[in-house]
Amino acid sequence: MPRNQQILLASRPQGEATVENFRLVATDTPALQDGQVLVRHHYLSLDPYMRGRMNESKSYAAAQPLDSVMIGGTVGEVVESRHPKYAAGDKVVGMGGWQEYSVVDANTPGTLRKVDTTHVPLSHYLGAVGMPGVTAWYGLVKIIAPKAGDTVVVSAATGAVGSAFAALAKARGCRAVGIAGGADKCRYATEELGFDACIDYKAHNGDTRSLAKALKDACPDGIDGYFENVGGWIMDAVMLRMNAFGRIAVCGMIAGYDGAPLAMANPALILINRMKVEGFIVGEHMEVWPEALKELGQLVGSGTLRPRESVAQGLAAAPEAFLGMLKGKNFGKQLVKLV
Repeated sequence: MPRNQQILLASRPQGEATVENFRLVATDTPALQDGQVLVRHHYLSLDPYMRGRMNESKSYAAAQPLDSVMIGGTVGEVVESRHPKYAAGDKVVGMGGWQEYSVVDANTPGTLRKVDTTHVPLSHYLGAVGMPGVTAWYGLVKIIAPKAGDTVVVSAATGAVGSAFAALAKARGCRAVGIAGGADKCRYATEELGFDACIDYKAHNGDTRSLAKALKDACPDGIDGYFENVGGWIMDAVMLRMNAFGRIAVCGMIAGYDGAPLAMANPALILINRMKVEGFIVGEHMEVWPEALKELGQLVGSGTLRPRESVAQGLAAAPEAFLGMLKGKNFGKQLVKLV
């Protein structure tokens, strides 16, 4: 059986995460038992939720155990199988973690899913046609629930989740406005992702009122729905422009992932505007995945949704790429190429 490189969680971050919190090791891959499949990972997904799991404090997911392989979504190829439904050469998506190979009990429901790479590249099953895409779909369709003509806004608009948001919103007749960091990202948002407008938050230097004015210009009819990935002063600015009965889908708070509390400047606006603010975890809504993945696959296959990827090379590059993503250095979905 092949040697397997793995990255473990070596220590818990004290404040900001660092490369010292990770450790690269090599182990022997165990021989397969009946019902098991050996998968060679081609790509590893790096996602903001992983930062929360590195902490021991209460979060929506169980803490990542120390000295264990970092959790993460993977796509790859079956290289050996002792399960009747899988054969060598099958392309699969799963939660193989930060390692080159994984041994999967294919009898356990939901651990492995075959994917078709005829029209959708394998890596996109970790982004637009995977968990991030379904996340965008659920927040928009089930929580924001827009009607044609509504104005919807998303922060981190060019990240893995935000990238799928514009195509989904435009398909429902909405005005879609993004918030992203930098002129290049905003240009990509409007020229390739289909956003009607994009606001560069970096041009506002943490000034809530300045960003709120830019939102007023971009959203002349106010904001009916907001998809939150960031929190902090950006959320404060958006709340100043929300319409009565507006809906906010809270998916992420990346501004607070280093552990410091994120204050909300004016929570009274929730009452004044009778807003609905709802947090969600997409893994708790598996019932919507087939419908969401079907629409997302069609959007990618037709070229309507053209997701961008930032790809780090080799498993050893994963920690630096992950820390960079938390600071917004990625452009699109952050992946690690392992083959």
